[in-house]
Amino acid sequence: MDLSKYDLLLKTICAIKNGDYAARERLVEQYKPFILKTASQFCHRMLEWGRDDELSIGLMAFNSAIDSFEPGRKVPFLAFCRVVIINRLKDYYRQTAKYQADYRLDDEDFPDYLEYKTAWDSFRNMTIEDERREEIEEYERLLSDYGISFEDLVKVSPRHRDYRRDLLRAASQLAESPILMEYLNSRKQLPLTELEKASGLKRKTLERGRKFIIASALILSRPEQFVYLRSYINFDSK
Repeated sequence: MDLSKYDLLLKTICAIKNGDYAARERLVEQYKPFILKTASQFCHRMLEWGRDDELSIGLMAFNSAIDSFEPGRKVPFLAFCRVVIINRLKDYYRQTAKYQADYRLDDEDFPDYLEYKTAWDSFRNMTIEDERREEIEEYERLLSDYGISFEDLVKVSPRHRDYRRDLLRAASQLAESPILMEYLNSRKQLPLTELEKASGLKRKTLERGRKFIIASALILSRPEQFVYLRSYINFDSK
């Protein structure tokens, strides 16, 4: 994974806003799995292209998000898209009265439907702050599987620019290799021999930066899972 991938994404969005229809089609096709995952999670069931209206709604919402996205607001693109898709689906359910059909509401179970609907809307309203907090909590749980805590990261975070750049390069090479990531995920250890060859860094350097490399690779290898962390943590150190 190229460390400038997000910058390339922003350039693509800029081109789309300037009328590059082919770029729009490529971007939409690239992020169809993201649209599917977001809509399916919201609907609590696996959706299917060509069968479920919710995916058509999600596709239109994604296109709308491209048009209205403003990089200057410092909100990651995919996080913004997720909010737009969810809000469009909420509007769709309101308009088609699917609240009643999907959740089998009746007066006996819910004597005050308006109160229930308000509570349900509140539950569904995934704000950016909520998503950021959930993402951090999910990342913390993932790190614990590798014996790493946030306190550890504070202690081992590289302070020298060149050292940080070298470790991030190693993390990127690790993240973009399915074979090396499989080794990491299955053994919870760095594939030191292979990574030494790929990165050109000495084994001692890799061992010393082990926790930082693992923590960085976990984010880089899961760009759709850790949208905020990938955007806000400075992986692009020069």
